[in-house]
Amino acid sequence: MARCTRRHEPDQIGSLKLGPTASSVLLPQLNFESIHMSYQSPRARSAEYQSRSDVYTRVTEQIVKAIEAGTEEWKMPWHASGASSGYPRNAATGNPYRGVNVLSLWATAHLQCYAEPVWATFKQWGDLGHAIRRGEKAATGVFWKQMGSAERDDSTDQQPDDSVDAESQRTRWIARAFPLFNIAQLDGYQPPELPPRPEYERMADVEAFVGALGADIRHGGNRAFYRAASDHIQMPPFEAFIDPISYYDTLLHETTHWTSHPSRLNRDLKGRFGSESYCAEELIAELGTAFIGADMGFSPEARPENAAYIGHWLKILKSDSRAIFAAASHAQRAADYLHGLQPTVDPQPTPVTDGLPQPPQFACA
Repeated sequence: MARCTRRHEPDQIGSLKLGPTASSVLLPQLNFESIHMSYQSPRARSAEYQSRSDVYTRVTEQIVKAIEAGTEEWKMPWHASGASSGYPRNAATGNPYRGVNVLSLWATAHLQCYAEPVWATFKQWGDLGHAIRRGEKAATGVFWKQMGSAERDDSTDQQPDDSVDAESQRTRWIARAFPLFNIAQLDGYQPPELPPRPEYERMADVEAFVGALGADIRHGGNRAFYRAASDHIQMPPFEAFIDPISYYDTLLHETTHWTSHPSRLNRDLKGRFGSESYCAEELIAELGTAFIGADMGFSPEARPENAAYIGHWLKILKSDSRAIFAAASHAQRAADYLHGLQPTVDPQPTPVTDGLPQPPQFACA
């Protein structure tokens, strides 16, 4: 059976070619130790969180160190499996985290082997009647405060659009960091035993998801790519992939590229990333696939061809402290756009109760 490799050709995004071998490639875990930050006390935040220093630079430097600490076999934190690969969500509100916060929390969960993507602030856990174990360290969350001339003070965990028109320049967004704790850090927590969802159910969901998009998807040949000129996605035959997840992982990757068309999100990265715009688009497609996969209950596979982009991604991150934020924001918009084409609307989020330890008996159900 052939494996998939990727190459770039003019007017084709995310070009992927089926090679002659079938060997799978394990890509290594990144060292995200630097992202895991300490929280000193519930009454007094550490200077790390109180500081108004450049949050973009701080977070970017942490991610750069994590990437550089990797070996030749490279694996991103969104290539995890099980419940930890699901969308991180807030325990108090049930709302999912978005954008760069998803990456930060996935990285911490990957490093700490947390089984559930349920998070909250120290105060929120206290309001829910639970206590953080002594000595636990917090993950880094980022939110944006909108500061305007009318003393407006809104906040969101979704990065604002990079483009700012003349009429909106009186308003500015300020990025702030704040600490988050996982459910596994609660005193008395017991990890749940959750049966895995059957693969055929997950793949049926992805098939229905893609089918609702109305995209022009053609099958044939040995390469997968999105061609903007004809606005179509080209996929090798289903039988050419080593397993169903590989096929649907690749298909979601290409549908994320599909959202870049001028008639959809009109994602033109040349002005921001210049000659590295193609590599930036590949990063966005990887993140978008991971975001959608989290909703579908599966994790994208590690791509051996991504090794060719590592140097370019590092160059982008080192030269632009906001690049990873921008990429995550574009990927979130792509995932939101694809979800918006679905025939049904997700129910309103509700506070997370299942899986929380219930005092005084701390048991997860």
